[in-house]
Amino acid sequence: MTAPSQPLSPLAAQLSVVRQFNALTKPRVIQLIVFCALIGMVLAVPGVPSWAQVGLAALASLGIWLVAAAAAAFNCIVEQRIDAKMKRTSWRPTARGELSNAQTLLFSAVLGVIGSAILYFWVNPLTMWLTFATFVGYAVIYTVILKPLTPQNIVIGGASGAMPPVLGWAAMTGDVGPEALILFLIIFLWTPPHFWALALYRVEDYRKSGLPMLPVTHGSEFTRLQIFLYTWVLFAACLLPFMVGMSSWLYLAAAVVLSLWFCVYAWRLMRNYSDALARETFRFSLIHLSALFAALLLDHYLL
Repeated sequence: MTAPSQPLSPLAAQLSVVRQFNALTKPRVIQLIVFCALIGMVLAVPGVPSWAQVGLAALASLGIWLVAAAAAAFNCIVEQRIDAKMKRTSWRPTARGELSNAQTLLFSAVLGVIGSAILYFWVNPLTMWLTFATFVGYAVIYTVILKPLTPQNIVIGGASGAMPPVLGWAAMTGDVGPEALILFLIIFLWTPPHFWALALYRVEDYRKSGLPMLPVTHGSEFTRLQIFLYTWVLFAACLLPFMVGMSSWLYLAAAVVLSLWFCVYAWRLMRNYSDALARETFRFSLIHLSALFAALLLDHYLL
């Protein structure tokens, strides 16, 4: 006989609830969002920032984190049934019924309101409105409309995911410069090969969920060709910061190596597919973007 499970102590129960709410915010995704926004902030400020600028960047990062977390939590409500069907997302508290939709909606609303207030009153209204537009783009236009409607959902919806550096730039300058749009373009073009690599080895999950992801609607071979083509377009976009004078040779060297490496992964994936290689490609795409922006940061301060 299996021994009955012991009830959680009050403290343990409270910690469990905290972990559940934290899971709603998709912490790993939010970390990358805030990191990309921070890069936009840093590049918008020539030289070493003043303490006032550091404080402004901290407030902007907090506000962006809160609104992004609110969007992630709202996404969990909208995709509750889909998440329950997919192995990758079935552990989420909303999919398991551990948190109700009312609890999640209230949590999302509180985070969104606090984050928006911080951005409006202590950063600037432009950053607040751009962040709110990003929330609507991700939580409503992408999740509710595009994702179940078209296999190009990632391409079109990628605009929301590409906004963090623009938000960071606007937070520090009060406007959106062409440099911020270049950073936007890089993430926009990075998003399809990143997510399609994931969709390739999770294709049965997406098939069961009913979502029209590209590997489901057009097959593995077509998806792999699209990944390969996108990595080369992305390669060209990654050279733009150097070409317009945003960065110097340090960033250029990193961009060439990282982007060529991504292209090699895509070539191998197109020629000889395996789930393991698709998983490696997905993981490298995360390294590619993080290291690329880290190189921009180092180049900004060292050269």
